[in-house]
Amino acid sequence: MTWRLSDAGTEACATDATGGAGLRAGRDAGAKSSEPRYEGSKAPFRDVWTIESLSLSLLGQTGWKLSKSEVGRILRAEEIRPHRMRLWLHSPDPDFWNKARAICQIYLHPPEGATVICVDEKTSIQALERVHPTRWPGKNATGKFEFEYERHGTQALIAAFEPQTGKVFGSVGPTRTAEDIVAFMDAVAERYPDGNVYVIWDNLNTHKGERWTEFNLRHGGRFHFVYTPIHASWLNQVEIWFGILSRRILRYGEFRSQADLRERILGFVEHWNTWEAHPFNWTFRGTRRKMGKRKAS
Repeated sequence: MTWRLSDAGTEACATDATGGAGLRAGRDAGAKSSEPRYEGSKAPFRDVWTIESLSLSLLGQTGWKLSKSEVGRILRAEEIRPHRMRLWLHSPDPDFWNKARAICQIYLHPPEGATVICVDEKTSIQALERVHPTRWPGKNATGKFEFEYERHGTQALIAAFEPQTGKVFGSVGPTRTAEDIVAFMDAVAERYPDGNVYVIWDNLNTHKGERWTEFNLRHGGRFHFVYTPIHASWLNQVEIWFGILSRRILRYGEFRSQADLRERILGFVEHWNTWEAHPFNWTFRGTRRKMGKRKAS
């Protein structure tokens, strides 16, 4: 018995000693089931598969029964992990590759004498105070944090990350308006008073417009704004640092006020710059994948 994976699904094919096909169990050989949720689905209400569900679906659609261990061996041999899913975001930008290449070149070979910074905003950071104290992990004890909380409002972080040094410059406040961003960038200009500054950021409407032409005139035309492709903010390395901040400070943190939240964030920035700042070992493989369009149901 041999098994073949194809675009049309899994086929069971019994072969004789000469290698010729002796029997094929088609889709109609098994029991009928209700209609799938979308065209191409092999089972109703099943998007993520387990070994057991694959075995049962194969039996229902082909009449062939395989043990879970045999299904597992086939999946391992074909390097298929049907239970694993990852979030992704497709960029519709027609100039994606040129923009991505330009950003990678700036990371790898920054212009001589220039400063490169990655700028973005992390908004709606909640100041949450747990109703009961968090129990941190201990010997033979898993950490626990209370489900109920009291919300004390939100803060917004505007940050600039230096990919060559790993240092961070940040500002925390109650809003993230165009005026807030311009004020932050004025502070950035004071922080880097000489030489060209290359700013990598996304296509937010507050990152574009006449205000930045006027900003550059005020600062001697030293600033060069480099935009990530549409829906590709992951090319901006400050997003990696935001992830570190979220995991270490925000996710399980307890903040009794907005001022407490602001102090903790800026305290972490200071700690990071003093003890932990380092360039990220960031890799973009640049693999092109052809993505098929899914039919509308």
